[in-house]
Formats: sequence, structure tokens, C-alpha cells
Amino acid sequence: MSAIPMVTKHGPKTFHVTETVRGGQVVEARTGGKIGVAAADSGTVLGVSIGDAAPPSSASSADAFGNPLVSAVSVPEYTAVAYGGIEVRCVFSAAAAFGEAVVSAGDGKVKPAGASPTGRILGYVTEPAGVTAADQSGLVRTL
Repeated sequence: MSAIPMVTKHGPKTFHVTETVRGGQVVEARTGGKIGVAAADSGTVLGVSIGDAAPPSSASSADAFGNPLVSAVSVPEYTAVAYGGIEVRCVFSAAAAFGEAVVSAGDGKVKPAGASPTGRILGYVTEPAGVTAADQSGLVRTL
């Protein structure tokens, strides 16, 4: 039996973004091997963004006099995505109980999957007290 090279054993894995993504938002696969903020009930959820990233700006790189504009801090075009058993803090769109499965709620948030989930299950609520209301953050263990 021949051996094969292991590409990734555990997350995170870094991806190029197609739109502005904030750390903690749920992301999904997009065309060209890139990622973006996941839609509600997305079937192509990859995980949770670990950092902020944005595609290259199409804005002018010069001022009104033709002088180059310089930014003290550049925004990365890539972000790492937590998946495969990594516990991360997510914002919930609704209350969720400890141990409950979650899916993408859209806008980078998560929601309870319910008995018959329509999207890809992202992970399970590991916040010991659960999440009691919408727009609260809580721990999720990713799949």
C-alpha cells in the first residue's frame, strides 16, 4: 500500500475572500475556491472565520493631486476558517440550548438547526448555559 501526503489534519485552513468577512462570521464556499459570508441555511458552509479580511479595494490609490495613498495597516485578503472540532464564539440569531446543533442563519450568524435542518450543520452549542436570546454570542464546537 502506498502512502499519500496529508494536506490538512485539523483546521484552520486559510481561504481568499470575495467580500468583506469579519472574524466570528460563518462562511461558505464560493466559486473559484474563495469564501464569503454564509447565506441562511447554506449547504456549502465551511466553518467560522477567525479574522477580518476584505478583497482588494477598487478605490483610487491616489489623492486629488496624484500622490499615492498609503495605509498604515493593510487589510488581508485571506482569512483562516475554523472547522473540524475547533471551539469558537459565534453570534446567534435565536436562543439555543447547550448541545443543540446549529446551522447558518445568514449575516454570519448561527441558529438552531431544528429537527429537520435544511442547511449544513456547522456544529454544536458548547456554551454551558446555552444562549438565551438573539444577538448574543456563545461557544460552538465546529464539525
